Amino acid sequence: MRILTSVGLTGTAMLLVACGGAGQPTVNPPPTAPVAIIPTARLTAVPSTVASGGSSTLTWSSTNATSCTASGSWSGALASSGNQSTGALTSNTSYSLTCNGAGGTSAPATATVAISSTTMTVSPRTAALALSQTQQFTATVPGAGGATWTVDGVSGGNSTVGPISATGLYTAGTAAGMHTIVATSIANTTMSASANAAVTDLAGVYTYHNDLARDGANTHEYALQTSNVNVTSFGKLASCSVDGAIYGQPLWVANLTVNGAKHNVVFVVTQHDSLYALDADSSPCTNLWWVSLIDVNHGGLIGETSVPSNLLGGGSGDISPEVGVTSTPVIDPASGILYAVSKSVNSAQTSFYQRLHAIDLATGTEKTGSPATIAGTYPGTGDGGTVVTFDARQENQRAGLALVNGVVYIAWAAHEDHDPWYGWMMAYQYNGTTLTQTAVLNVAPNTTESGIWMGGGAPAVDSNNNIYVLTGNGNFDAANSSPPNNDYGDSLLKLNAALQVSQYFTPSDQLLDFQNDFDFGSGGAAVLADLPAGNSVTHTLICGGKDGALYVLNRDLLGGYGDAVAVQRINFGAQIFSTGAFWNNNFYLAGVEGGVSAYHWDTSIPQFTLSSSSAHGFGWPGATPSVSAAATQNGIVWVLDARGFCTAGAPGCKPAGLYAYDATNMSTELWDNSLSASDAAGNAIKFTVPTIANGKVYIGTRGNNAGGADNSTSVPGELDIYGLKPE
Repeated sequence: MRILTSVGLTGTAMLLVACGGAGQPTVNPPPTAPVAIIPTARLTAVPSTVASGGSSTLTWSSTNATSCTASGSWSGALASSGNQSTGALTSNTSYSLTCNGAGGTSAPATATVAISSTTMTVSPRTAALALSQTQQFTATVPGAGGATWTVDGVSGGNSTVGPISATGLYTAGTAAGMHTIVATSIANTTMSASANAAVTDLAGVYTYHNDLARDGANTHEYALQTSNVNVTSFGKLASCSVDGAIYGQPLWVANLTVNGAKHNVVFVVTQHDSLYALDADSSPCTNLWWVSLIDVNHGGLIGETSVPSNLLGGGSGDISPEVGVTSTPVIDPASGILYAVSKSVNSAQTSFYQRLHAIDLATGTEKTGSPATIAGTYPGTGDGGTVVTFDARQENQRAGLALVNGVVYIAWAAHEDHDPWYGWMMAYQYNGTTLTQTAVLNVAPNTTESGIWMGGGAPAVDSNNNIYVLTGNGNFDAANSSPPNNDYGDSLLKLNAALQVSQYFTPSDQLLDFQNDFDFGSGGAAVLADLPAGNSVTHTLICGGKDGALYVLNRDLLGGYGDAVAVQRINFGAQIFSTGAFWNNNFYLAGVEGGVSAYHWDTSIPQFTLSSSSAHGFGWPGATPSVSAAATQNGIVWVLDARGFCTAGAPGCKPAGLYAYDATNMSTELWDNSLSASDAAGNAIKFTVPTIANGKVYIGTRGNNAGGADNSTSVPGELDIYGLKPE
């Protein structure tokens, strides 16, 4: 009989021995006996990395053991399996475990919890959203643990502040403003991080300088603040190449459905007679659709082109290298239509056309019955007979379009003051099948000139739908007691819906303005907020031109001829080619070679007083400021320096400069795009205006074109987009 010894067994074994030999019977073995097996132990820590002050969960198990013993950074007798919190940890900590059974003691099992050198974060730190749009927030938790989410202290959010999923997908709710998103570590509830969701209820920037008052203020901007518009946090996000220079102000629409998906969309028109719909938020740029406004699908003839600059005016190329769509279009959100005016010439360069287009916002297609070829006549002797006729070649449609009660108002002036020209206005209305001309006005039908261009501004409109335009150099005879007395050179006109002059204001120096090319109408008008009841004047506007004076006027009684009727005459001290911005009872304007000046309005008098000016001067032709703000807070004044606009009359050709100022003090510059080479814009265009919407600033440029033919450079036009930098 032999005795066998088992070695290294980890389970119960049965050893059987049988004895026998040749011719011998087998002898049955004795009863078997169990053999004890050495225990095993397993220990884990989840998470294995935590922030200082965080905790982990220790979990252990064993085999062939009846109890365990902790050692290292914990101690004591333990059951053969279980879990236990480490409690708050402030340094790397190691844990050990052995387990005991009939077979002896297991080998030690260990686990270590490391203290992360990083903190919990949420990205992006700030997200700009329109109502109902979504944003994926991501929490980075030390140790790769999960997180719970709140919005403005509400677990999971709600329909007002916006719901957020367990994975951090946020949907903007019904409440506009800045909302705080907080992620809290599940493993360590004392550890959290936050981000901001800036939700705007701005439905769109549908028209020049934001609204019919032309005050240039977007007061629904929550993402851009005086604290984050700086070289560290703010800069250029994208550049979108287009086929020509962008003279009109970019327009913006929130939550527009294009190709079955919702987008925020920015619309730009070019001097190549094109219209682009671009995703307002994508980087790199996404072109949602593009159309030519002069192809056969949009009313053009085969071979028709934009107008080469040498065919217009004196041929000096004031607008170069071509003229197509110059003015800022206008959008009717109720009908989903964008209205724009194109200019073109036939292939023989003998016939010139201007057309008003009604374009479907979602597709770029022309609406039924559109476009309308623009034509008009008006009683007057300026052409040598009894009627004057609109000339599509001579008339420059520079002023932005206005939409009032479904009617589109269009104004014209000269190309390079080349005779003959007139200040025309026309009105068109679209009824779903036809664009119909409803009114025509010529503001100097007997003496010519008196163009309506306003430095690219658009007619201003008050709450009673009165329309205000300024006229340029021309004869003035409206004060005559006998005809002709309907020529309104260098005047502000108040018009009704039928384009009839109901009132006017003409400065005392009108004749001097006319004789010295000091157009009163080189700048635009801004309608001011109504004054408190009890004031002698309750409805006002402000305007000015090349003679360097600003006039505050009573809209209810413009007063006719002479400065004495003005509510206030301000010696601005610089020529004006722009429309001022108005916010929080402050008026902002940049004249030729001057800085941005801020005037505070004392509504009890009422009078404006100069309050501050920027150190940076904006050269020629000055600038039209725009304002972004969250109601009355975080006001920022945005201004383009376009002095290097590359065409005739420019002192040179260089990129557009974009400047941001604290609206409470123009001496406080927040940021400008010269501070970083990566923020450089395309080459400048005079009279252009920035558009601010949903945390971004959009500016139109001429790309790297210096005024030559479109194909002379690689980028004939460019939309530059600025905003908060990605983290």
